[in-house]
Amino acid sequence: MATKRAQATPTTQADNERVTVTEWRFPPGAETGWHRHGRDYVVVPLKDGKLLLETPEGEVISELRLGKSYFRNAGVEHNVINASGEEFAFVEIEMKP
Repeated sequence: MATKRAQATPTTQADNERVTVTEWRFPPGAETGWHRHGRDYVVVPLKDGKLLLETPEGEVISELRLGKSYFRNAGVEHNVINASGEEFAFVEIEMKP
């Protein structure tokens, strides 16, 4: 049975022919909802935090650290949930072809 969670809040900071830059803010327990990334992207954590990733292969805990950005290829499918117990935020940079 699906649990009703608060929704993370996306704020577009830049969107042009080369990139889309979005700040994501998550209250404790908030989620993005299931989605598939259509573009390569980079995540830049704005603080330390823990995310629960629901994936087609199962659940994964991801520990994010301020100053430790990471890259993912297009095609990633997941639901991202704040498992930190406090607000969490990151910036997502999607590269356009």
